Amino acid sequence: MASLVTEQGIVHYEAYGRGRPVLLLHGWMNSWALWRNTIEVLGKDFRLYALDFFGFGDSGAQAEEFSVNNFSLMVDSFMDRMGIVRAPLVGHSMGGTVSLSVAIRQPEKVVKVIVIGSPIQGNSLSPLLKLASYRGWIGLGQTTPILYDAFQKGFKPFLRAYSYMLAKDGRTLGNMLTTDVAKINATPFFESIGTLRATDLRPRVSELQMPVLGIYGRKDLIVDSGQGKVLKDSLPSSRVEMFDASGHFPMMDETERFHSTVREFLYNG
Repeated sequence: MASLVTEQGIVHYEAYGRGRPVLLLHGWMNSWALWRNTIEVLGKDFRLYALDFFGFGDSGAQAEEFSVNNFSLMVDSFMDRMGIVRAPLVGHSMGGTVSLSVAIRQPEKVVKVIVIGSPIQGNSLSPLLKLASYRGWIGLGQTTPILYDAFQKGFKPFLRAYSYMLAKDGRTLGNMLTTDVAKINATPFFESIGTLRATDLRPRVSELQMPVLGIYGRKDLIVDSGQGKVLKDSLPSSRVEMFDASGHFPMMDETERFHSTVREFLYNG
């Protein structure tokens, strides 16, 4: 376990492998643990840094805000502190939206971008996530923490059951999600999904000059797989791969194809 102290708080990250640096960014309700298998597979070829966003995993929850915008600033600051001048960004779900945001803001720092099941438009989120994005939940969780504690306890059995609809290996996903959710306080939990819901990158994605790959699961129940077409329409130079046998977690559903696709793109673009 490694950590970096920033002005906004502690950033936890895991580093593994040798070679050119690559940053891995997780999605909502997840942590660096999403990338365990990816780190083992791709660590033979690259130096991988898997970050926990503020308020998630083992990173600090003292940040001023838990937004897509602030997470992109966190990535920028992390690269500066670690002496990483330029690197590819690989992001799953919300992490992919953050990756594109960093690339738009600091294109000179981003070699290429891979987004996996990521919303270009926040309104592509499933109804369940749209419900979670209601801003009123933040105030309720802050003023009545006992309610959020009760919510977390009741949410875990639902997550375990729902995980079997989200990935082929529902048991592994369920264990991972319940472990990660237990570490998230009310503010980062609700504020982050609220800002993701409000995000629309279409007007600025066309500015990107670096190679961009979108990986989307045809069976995704979290983010509309049609976001792959939105990415392609917004950035015609981008490459989009549709994984027909995958849901929101192609790194779990089609592991071998996922890693070979990511490795090939990182090498060749």
